[in-house]
Amino acid sequence: MKRFYKLVSTREEKGGYAILLDGKPIKTPAKNSFLLDTPGLADAVMQEWAAQGDKIIPDTMPIMQIASTKIDRVGKERAAMEKTVLEYLDTDLVCYRTNQQPLAERQGAIWDPWLTWFEQKFGVKLLTTEKLNALTQPEAAHKAVRDYVRALNDNHFTILQMVTAMTGSIVLAIGFVEGTSAEMLMDSARVDENYKAELYDEAKYGPDPAQEKKDKAFLRDLEAGQKFLELLK
Repeated sequence: MKRFYKLVSTREEKGGYAILLDGKPIKTPAKNSFLLDTPGLADAVMQEWAAQGDKIIPDTMPIMQIASTKIDRVGKERAAMEKTVLEYLDTDLVCYRTNQQPLAERQGAIWDPWLTWFEQKFGVKLLTTEKLNALTQPEAAHKAVRDYVRALNDNHFTILQMVTAMTGSIVLAIGFVEGTSAEMLMDSARVDENYKAELYDEAKYGPDPAQEKKDKAFLRDLEAGQKFLELLK
């Protein structure tokens, strides 16, 4: 879409902070009112709009996209989204291991601390496997995670569901909501990929262009999620 505005500004309104393009408030993709909870978030989205060139490129506005998801989807579909997120516990990335060395050692070194953290936080130990068969985690773990997820406000749940889908791990997503950095989370989520990159000596020969593009988008979205959470304070 061609850029159609000159001035971007914010305005406090009843229920939040609006983004104005040439004095007119924007709406979400679903045509809902676009209101942010803090002036910091409003300023960040304002800067995303202001940074657009001759064309508007939505992928360069990740905080805007996160906020739109919260308004358009989470506000109306949260129960269904919670159900989808909670199903990840039995297939969580950090619980499925290879038996092939040295990758198995690498997985253990990076993922075992996450399982220890989970057990300390929720009081339940998660199962792991080297087989393809799906695990069934203890009911106490399901209940603890379910209670945690349902207690989140919509802003934090929006980030949780986004990161769970990105990483394939609700354990990592909870850690992210609790304050883990984007860089650390990416390293934890991409253990296998990082190992393969080292195996093929990508530092010398260069990464696959398509994978490099995906990795940049992955980190961009994580960094936007981290900033979103920080600006809620």
